[in-house]
Amino acid sequence: MSFFGFGQSAEIDIILDGATTRRTTEVKTEDGKKERLFLFFDGESLSGKVNITLKKPGYKLEHQGIKIEFLGQIELYYDRGNHHEFTSLVKELARPGELHHNTSYDFEFNQVEKPYEVYTGTNVKLRYFLRVTVIRRLTDLVKELDLAVHTLSSYPEMNSSIKMEVGIEDSLHIEFEYNKSKYHLKDVIVGKIYFLLVRIKIRHMEIAIIRRETTGSGPNVFNENETIAKYEIMDGSPVRGESIPIRVFLAGYDLTPTMRDINKKFSVRYYLNLVLVDEEERRYFKQQEITLWRKGDRIRKSLQMAPVPVTTPTSNGETDQVQAFEKVPTPVNEEPIVSEDA
Repeated sequence: MSFFGFGQSAEIDIILDGATTRRTTEVKTEDGKKERLFLFFDGESLSGKVNITLKKPGYKLEHQGIKIEFLGQIELYYDRGNHHEFTSLVKELARPGELHHNTSYDFEFNQVEKPYEVYTGTNVKLRYFLRVTVIRRLTDLVKELDLAVHTLSSYPEMNSSIKMEVGIEDSLHIEFEYNKSKYHLKDVIVGKIYFLLVRIKIRHMEIAIIRRETTGSGPNVFNENETIAKYEIMDGSPVRGESIPIRVFLAGYDLTPTMRDINKKFSVRYYLNLVLVDEEERRYFKQQEITLWRKGDRIRKSLQMAPVPVTTPTSNGETDQVQAFEKVPTPVNEEPIVSEDA
């Protein structure tokens, strides 16, 4: 709404090229809901049209210039007055003048750098958006279009396992092992817990995935922990020599890649939290950081191109399939063929 009770004299629409075929993904909003946005990756170009529609026939729209910006911005919720921009590109669409009829402007930002992934957390938000501004004397006309950005990664074959021994002297001694230290977002965490010494009565044991969001720096650091998932992996008191298996499927949870020192404003890290509870309700826990990363589509696309039999498999085919799974100790490539963001 503009000054003196007059409404906006024009409507602005941003239409992206290829919008009907471009992939979309769900992004969490500040109120915890989800919205679906167009998905882009680092280095991709952005192009399209800006349509300005006059609301009243015969009405002229005076302006001091029209521009479109592509912005990457970090907002800390405890410092909402300041927006920290890490990417800022501007294109001038029109010089000062008048619009007498509906007008369209083409725009293009070539090979745009998008170094970080979109993120909405407890205390911080990272967003990318296009902003069109019609500059006027009293109040500008502004239209924004939020975009989603994912960062894709790949890790070398060397992905060491995690193996640690922890315990309480003369009371409890356990060894836990996880098959890897780095997992993609659709991966499976596989591990084991070995009980080497048990002299306390354990009621149950659970494992949790913890997301730790760190904002600020120096004395003004804020840590927020969020439990993403929790499993009870054992009920009752084990004896020496027992082995408890662990298998956690990550695909069903709202996870992001690990983010470390993003623009020197915030970090997002993930931990596996192993908790033992004894009969007196005392809790013993051990946290271990893991690295999460977003996998590209190369493997999934190759699977989509392979012919899919529609006839009922023979008994030999079923046997061969079981044997093939048994030969893979770590199911790193077991990923649904459908888009992870569909």
